Order: sequence, then C-alpha cells, then structure tokens
Amino acid sequence: MQIGWCTISCRFNQEEGVGDTHNSYAYDGNRVRKWNVTTTNYGKAWAAGDIVSCLIDLDDGTLSFCLNGVSLGTAFENLSRGLGMAYFPAISLSFKESVAFNFGSRPLRYPVAGYRPLQDPPSADLVRAQRLLGCFRAVLSVELDPVEGRLLDKESSKWRLRGQPTVLLTLAHIFHHFAPLLRKVYLVEAVLMSFLLGIVEKGTPTQAQSVVHQVLDLLWLFMEDYEVQDCLKQLMMSLLRLYRFSPIVPDLGLQIHYLRLTIAILRHEKSRKFLLSNVLFDVLRSVVFFYIKSPLRVEEAGLQELIPTTWWPHCSSREGKESTEMKEETAEERLRRRAYERGCQRLRKRIEVVEELQVQILKLLLDNKDDNGGEASRYIFLTKFRKFLQENASGRGNMPMLCPPEYMVCFLHRLISALRYYWDEYKASNPHASFSEEAYIPPQVFYNGKVDYFDLQRLGGLLSHLRKTLKDDLASKANIVIDPLELQSTAMDDLDEDEEPAPAMAQRPMQALAVGGPLPLPRPGWLSSPTLGRANRFLSTAAVSLMTPRRPLSTSEKVKVRTLSVEQRTREDIEGSHWNEGLLLGRPPEEPEQPLTENSLLEVLDGAVMMYNLSVHQQLGKMVGVSDDVNEYAMALRDTEDKLRRCPKRRKDILAELTKSQKVFSEKLDHLSRRLAWVHATVYSQEKMLDIYWLLRVCLRTIEHGDRTGSLFAFMPEFYLSVAINSYSALKNYFGPVHSMEELPGDGTIQAEAEAEKGSLV
Repeated sequence: MQIGWCTISCRFNQEEGVGDTHNSYAYDGNRVRKWNVTTTNYGKAWAAGDIVSCLIDLDDGTLSFCLNGVSLGTAFENLSRGLGMAYFPAISLSFKESVAFNFGSRPLRYPVAGYRPLQDPPSADLVRAQRLLGCFRAVLSVELDPVEGRLLDKESSKWRLRGQPTVLLTLAHIFHHFAPLLRKVYLVEAVLMSFLLGIVEKGTPTQAQSVVHQVLDLLWLFMEDYEVQDCLKQLMMSLLRLYRFSPIVPDLGLQIHYLRLTIAILRHEKSRKFLLSNVLFDVLRSVVFFYIKSPLRVEEAGLQELIPTTWWPHCSSREGKESTEMKEETAEERLRRRAYERGCQRLRKRIEVVEELQVQILKLLLDNKDDNGGEASRYIFLTKFRKFLQENASGRGNMPMLCPPEYMVCFLHRLISALRYYWDEYKASNPHASFSEEAYIPPQVFYNGKVDYFDLQRLGGLLSHLRKTLKDDLASKANIVIDPLELQSTAMDDLDEDEEPAPAMAQRPMQALAVGGPLPLPRPGWLSSPTLGRANRFLSTAAVSLMTPRRPLSTSEKVKVRTLSVEQRTREDIEGSHWNEGLLLGRPPEEPEQPLTENSLLEVLDGAVMMYNLSVHQQLGKMVGVSDDVNEYAMALRDTEDKLRRCPKRRKDILAELTKSQKVFSEKLDHLSRRLAWVHATVYSQEKMLDIYWLLRVCLRTIEHGDRTGSLFAFMPEFYLSVAINSYSALKNYFGPVHSMEELPGDGTIQAEAEAEKGSLV
C-alpha cells in the first residue's frame, strides 16, 4: 500500500502506482519507505487500525506524514507548483488491502495545527449544535421547586424527568431545532458523542447509565422515529470507528470508555432493539466490539512498562519437545521467568476488564425478558446471528471472509461466556434442567427443520437426499412427516447421488452395537461421508451402524414439518408452546422429556460450534506462529552464544560479528516475548483453553446422543465431527507450553480416549 498525493497528469497502471511517477509522492508503512520515482527509508512501520495523516503545504512546497498523530517528519520538499498544478489524494493497493478515508466529513482524529481538511467542517451548524446542547444540559441540570416555584440546581447523578410542564415545553422547543442537526454524521460525532463520552469518563457506571438512559428517553420522546434512528445509527458507527482505530495504551483506557458507552446505550431497551434489528449485524458485520487487536509495536502499547523483564523458554526445540542438551534452569533464569510471569499477570488483568465489558454487551443482546411491546432481544439476535453464520459459511473458499478470523476468535469466547451465564441462570430457577457443564445439542434439532443449516453437508449427505431415503425412519422414530412439497423439490445434485439399492437395504440385518465396538456388518450408505470416514476411529460414538428397530410411537400424532428460514420463524417456533415443542420437535424415545435449557440457548450453542468450524480453529493454528518465532530466535541466540564461547579471542572480526548478531537476536526476542505475552492473554489463556475444552465436550455428548437415534444420526451436520477432532488437536498442540491438557478439569477420560482413538487414524 502506497498512500500520498498526485497531480491529474499522473498515469498509473498495474506496474506503476502512487510514488512511481514524477508528480506523485507516497509513503509505504509496510516497507517503511517513501516514494517519488526513487525510494528511500522513511517513517515507521504501520499496522492494521493505524491512522495516517497526509499533509501537504503548497505555500512552502513540502509534504509530510503523521502516524497516529505523531509526525514522521518532512518527506518531500520543493514540490512542483504554479499555474495549472493541483494535487489530489491518491493510493495504490495490493490484493485484499483496504483503507477508509476521511476527507473531513467526520472530525479528524488527529488534527494538525496549521492544516485544514479537504472538506471544511460545517462550522455554522457546529456552533448551533453546541449552543443547543448547552441549553439541553442546562434544562436537565435544574428543576422547579414545588413549593416556591423557582428553579433549583440539581446534581447530575440525580437527573430525572418528572413531567414538569415548563421543562417539557422547553425541551420540545430545543429539539425542534436540535433534531435535524443530530442526523448529520459530523455533528453526531463532534457534539453528541463527545457529550456522552464525557458523562461516561467523569461518572461511575451507575451514574453514567442513568444519564445516558434519560438522554435516550428524551431523544425518542421529542424526535421523530426516523430522526432518532439516523442519529443512533451514526452514533453507533462512530463508536465502532473510535474503538477499532484507537491506539493500544497500557491501561486500555480508551477501549474501556468506548465499551462502557456502548453498554450504556444498549441498556436502553428501545434503542437496543432498533440497533440489533438494523445496525449491529446489518452494518457492523465484523463484530468489532468483541475484538481486542494485538499491538505490533510493543513500545507504543506500553508493554515495556507492564513487562519490564522478558523471558523465553530455553528448553524447546523446533519440534516443541524438550531438549536433553540444555542445562537445568539457573537461579538467574528462574528469577527472570517469575518476573516475566508477574508482568504477564498484570497484562491479563487489564485485558480481562475489556473482555468482561464485551461479555456484558452480549448478555444484553441475549436478554429474553425484554419482550414488552415487541420481540425480545434474544430472538432478534438469533435471526441476525444465523444470517451472519450463513454469510460467512457461504464465503468459505470463494470470497474473503466477511468476518476476519481474528475477530471470530474473540467473538466465540465472549459468546460462550454469555451463553453459559444464561444457561446456568436458567438451571438455578429450573432444577430439572441441566448445568452448562452437561450441555449438548439434542439430535432432533438436526432433522426437524427448525434450524437452517443452509445446505451444509450432513453425515449422510445432502438433506434432501436424507429426507427421501429416511422418511420412514423419521415417521416411526420421531413422528415426523416431511412436507411432500419439499420432497418434490429435490436438488439436481441430489438426483445424481448414488443411492443404495432398496433390496440391499431390505436384506441388511438390524443390530445394536456397543459404543466403540467393531463394525462387522456392511456400512450404511449414509456412513460414506469423508469426514465421518476420517473420524470413525477417533470418536468411538461415530463408529456406529443402524440401531435395533424400535416400536413406532403409534400413540402420538405425527407432525408434518418443513424447513423454516430464519426470517419465517417466531418465538413459538424456537421455544415452543403448550402444544408445540419448538426446536425440540420430534424427540426420539432415547432423549429425556425434560428440556436441557431454553431452546433459544441451544441454537446459540449450535451457532458457537459452527463458528469454531468456520475460522476459529484456523486462526488458533495461525497464532502459534509467534511461539514458533520465539523458539527459532531462541535457538539462534543459543547457537550464537555457543559460538562466542568457542571463538578464539584473537579473531576480533568474528567476535564483533557474533556480538552484533547476539544483540539483534536478544532485541528481537525481547520484542517477541512481549508480543507472546499479549497473544497468550488474549488467545491462549487458561480461560480460553477451558472454553475450547467445553466446546469439545459439547460435541462429544452431541455425537453420543445422536448415535443413540440409529439411522437418524445421518442428519447430524459434518462440522460437529470436525470440531470434535480439531478442538482436541488445538488443546493438545496450540496451548503449550504455558498450558497443557493435564490442567483440564475432570478425570482425563476424554483426553485419554481421544488420544488412543486418534492414534489409530494413522
């Protein structure tokens, strides 16, 4: 990426971009160079989320750049000027690179004295909006004495609107002029956002919540709905930009303030439902609020102050195994390691504050008790969440992921925390329900059509194929009859599938097999799935043939079902009613009658499993690269130190080169060890490991319960087996050496069995 300025006479092509022609000038923070036909070193390295200011002074004929508000110095001098010369912003991008420009339509994050944005701010409207805000604050800070009828000052923490006619009339007059201004992006960010952030920064969370709630009440009261909606949309978009592009500071204070304001806004029920229905997933597709970006420049992030002493493992080889050649840890190394661990602990505590705020946001979005005057937030969330998953699933292998994998990892962990909170809360008030530790997805969710899996592969093939070949089993075992219209609309791909001949199916004996037992009988056709083929030795519950035929449930009325899209479903379709089991429709006789938890939480859990399969596992493997880099540099440093000890003192030239290399490797390890502390805190902490372990156990229980349904096991989506395999692999290979599987709770049965079974895959 090269960004800068050019004249209208510049001609660019696939080979030449900004900075490659005579009157174009560019800065490239990736290669840390400046370009104007020739190139020289300039500036600092940039990272995703940084803000670059491009400054041009046509009086002095100079061009310079700033990175996150810090000047990088003059880049070019003696620019061509004169009659007919005009410069325009310009950028050259490589494949998959992206950038967002702000020419002045929004307040500049880092304004520079003496320079103006290309687009002048709306100065007149800005003055009016600030004056109206002052009037608004003045009205809220006074109240009428009920006895003497005079105005009294009121503490901001006790702001309340008591329906006083004088106050209401005054506010109505203010909003008559204020409302049109609050629809403009610049004014929302410069005036309203600054006002609300000031409230959050100066008051306690309770006080801030009270004031923000009252402000939002007044917006909905005195403004037209379309005006409030435009205002809230711009407000939330501004919050997202501020959070996403904020620099990482030692106490993460900026991120905390933005998240606290987001929570205060989302606690307002009417505003939350509007944002959830129209903004949070429709516009903010990257779920940015749940991401904590990793700093590439540890100095600016304050990691040197948090972790003054660095350390790296001295007993790891390239294969990650202990080296027998290394000496035992010395007293000095032990002290360094403990000091490093204390620094890592300080970092974890600060990150946990941000993570807890992010979990609070998801708890608000998963609230199902706010159904006064409309649909509860949780069911709006489910609709948007399912579409979010569908968009990302359909983009696999074809187009760039709509949600970056690093965002998906953070989103998954926060979602698991919020999900388990509500799951255990439901258990507290319903003794017959299950704890989240015992969670799984009941098998009927996979075949009753209440949850859309958007053509994802099932263990037995495509859904349309399974509904044709197993329709009799659905009727006899689950009392479900497939809508004939769906059977007629079989996809062309399904028509080409090889089906097992009917006589062969009729001749195949039915037999119940013990879990983990051998497969002496011919495999059913639906067991030909590639994923199941790989997993049948890894998971004993996957090595199952058809169960003993069960007595048809003649006493129950059979239900006709068809797949519902997320937009078609109602709360009753999910939670059920006195005559409808909702997501649990078609319960097989092997499943308990008492529900595990609320049906809506089951769907959230199902989505979490799918998220892991989409991109989380891939990202977990990618982040291990930081540990690998540390190991490689540590080995290089040890080799260099060994050579220094063996090098003759008379070879001063070699000693100088080795000393220089030693310094380079040590500095690089200092940098990487601090980055590794950040990665361990945000991606590979013990809490994150327990989340993945919990997801693994969910998948194992789900597979086990699906196994008991016999042929209906074929309806299970393949990704459940993939997640079971991959999550175990992640626990074994990605979280060491800081954490190991021996630290996981329980008796270790799952780990031991999974290890034994996976060994037989070879």
